[in-house]
Amino acid sequence: MLLKKFIQMNRCFYILLLFISCNNRDSAEKNVLSKNISGISNIEFSDVTKSVGLENFFHDNGSFGKMWFPEQMGSGGGFIDYNNDGWLDILLIGGGAWKDYTKRDIQTLWLYKNNANGTFSNVTAETGLGQINTYGLGVAAADYDNDGDQDIYLTTLDRNILLNNNEGYFVNVSKNAGLGNTLDWSSSAVFFDADNDGWLDLYVGNYAIWSPLSDLWCSLDSKTKVYCPPEMYTGLPSKFYHNNRDGTFSDYTKKAGFLPAPGKSLGAVLMDYNDDGWLDLAVANDGERDLLYKNNGDGVFDEIGTELGMAYGENGEARAGMGIDAGVVDSSGNTTIFIGNFSNEMVGVYSYSGKGWFNDRSAISKIGRPSFLSLTFGLMLFDVDMDSDLDLFIGNGHVYPERTKNQDGISYKQASQLFINNGNGLFAIANEKVSGVLNNEMVVRGVAVGDYDKDGDLDLLLTENNGPAHLWRNDTEEKNYLRVNLMGIDSNKDGIGSKVLLYIGGYKMERLIRTGSSYLSQSEITATFGLGEHQKIDSLFVCWPSGNKEIFYDIEINKEILIKENSGEIEYFIRN
Repeated sequence: MLLKKFIQMNRCFYILLLFISCNNRDSAEKNVLSKNISGISNIEFSDVTKSVGLENFFHDNGSFGKMWFPEQMGSGGGFIDYNNDGWLDILLIGGGAWKDYTKRDIQTLWLYKNNANGTFSNVTAETGLGQINTYGLGVAAADYDNDGDQDIYLTTLDRNILLNNNEGYFVNVSKNAGLGNTLDWSSSAVFFDADNDGWLDLYVGNYAIWSPLSDLWCSLDSKTKVYCPPEMYTGLPSKFYHNNRDGTFSDYTKKAGFLPAPGKSLGAVLMDYNDDGWLDLAVANDGERDLLYKNNGDGVFDEIGTELGMAYGENGEARAGMGIDAGVVDSSGNTTIFIGNFSNEMVGVYSYSGKGWFNDRSAISKIGRPSFLSLTFGLMLFDVDMDSDLDLFIGNGHVYPERTKNQDGISYKQASQLFINNGNGLFAIANEKVSGVLNNEMVVRGVAVGDYDKDGDLDLLLTENNGPAHLWRNDTEEKNYLRVNLMGIDSNKDGIGSKVLLYIGGYKMERLIRTGSSYLSQSEITATFGLGEHQKIDSLFVCWPSGNKEIFYDIEINKEILIKENSGEIEYFIRN
């Protein structure tokens, strides 16, 4: 009898603990491991693009001398596992040609299979992706039909394309799915379960109303045409599609609260800023106010960016937002949003107060001043040095050379920037202390992260406008880690929207399983935790979007694991 009562009491305790962990912030609980950033060292990236087999890729924006407005935007790319072998493959978008004008062939999609030996092979043709011919821009990948493999959604200047993964071969199902019926200039795309029904819905960011016939003529000297600024074009509102659970989608843009909207969206990121278990969405807009969509818990959203203080810059102006990301970067445990902006505009840093508004921390975080002259497209939070906290990488590059003339300190090609977190939301720029490729000047657009070589740390994939892609292997000094993959049963198959909480030595780390973020790109959906020198994990919580909650103990470090919803078990991946 006493034993039974003891068990019941413990069950109640663990249920209470799970509830607290998934839905509340404990101010007494430290969320990151604090460190001294004055001596940044042992951070190193190596450009392995050529050695792994990606050297033949080149992005081509189709330019032919007429300076059409979309040419300056570039395209993205990302990490997917198209064949479910546990190794990250690489998908790149090659740009596109202007019909009747561009006098060269441009391949839209490039898929490289990970050979599990440090190299990649081009499998574009044999996977059906070589048949895609359009002007490609952005990519999102997720299992929208819950059949166990990653599908691809491609944003374009024409009709967006949904590619269904059929055992490693992709089929264009856009029309039948109800997604390829409109001619839009789309940019970012995010798969997520807006109503927690177990099926992934789709947010599609749209940019502006443009066509070759409506392209405007602008000049800096009244003689030579240059690209016109975005404010001369009318924004195109974004769209939201509800998953009908039968392979089709319905346009719920108005019904779900995404109208009215200003348009000119370039980046979108998922978060649960108020910890209510429902995914919210932040959107970076170019020259229009940034947006924050609060999920009301029924698949309907309220846009409250202005009300919560993250819609405008420090001077009350709408900035030129491109890439965007969000995560927990300090001991408050609250979400912070990062937005890449134009040159002479600091990277936006908005930290949720926990009291119903966001605080502008661009300057306080020590990111603002070093980023002021940069033009930031791709932007990603990830634990570069595997010490437990999220650092910030920004990929920079201007829109065209003429815009940088007579501007002191501003160039067309620019170095990327790496900001190392001290564990409490204060950052130090690492460029001067990190040798190698970090300081190479490029015209970066897309940025994505993933552990392509299965060594536990996160590598970088960069795309350039009218240039090559770059794979930067993370060769930073090895530290302990844990990588977590999820498989939903009651939740969507990918576990998108799940919170993974890891406790170590009295500290807590949090990762959200998600698609989207950065600029036009797809990062891996695996949750990576850097453990520093810690040898033992206290516990791991998984808070599923279905509402299910699970806790695990006695987890081995330096492993990649799989957790299936409600199984109560951990599966360890065997390194090939």
